[in-house]
Amino acid sequence: MPTFALILISSVINTAAQLLLKAGADRLKVLSWSHWYESFINLISNPYLFLGLCCYVVSVGVWIIVLSRVPVSVAHPISSLAYITTAISAAIIFNEYLSLTRIMGIFVIIFGVYLIARTN
Repeated sequence: MPTFALILISSVINTAAQLLLKAGADRLKVLSWSHWYESFINLISNPYLFLGLCCYVVSVGVWIIVLSRVPVSVAHPISSLAYITTAISAAIIFNEYLSLTRIMGIFVIIFGVYLIARTN
């Protein structure tokens, strides 16, 4: 599989992890050190948090494959595509606001990824 495709897969899985962790965090009851046991049970019994962590584990596995193929100085900047997919997905799923400034930032990231991918 082409390395760029693996970077995209890692970014998409990372985005899924972020969205699942957000969904899990939204469903948490108040966490408290004084009621640490209940807070711990609340955390480990949350399926969204569990799935989000599983996505992170898979993402790291894919990322290790990527790093075995290309320099980290190339791979890591390209992985910033996850910022774009996360921002757009959060706007769609969680109704988060995408301001003009954020949209401009997304285009800056796209341009930066283009420049870095072109030099490889």
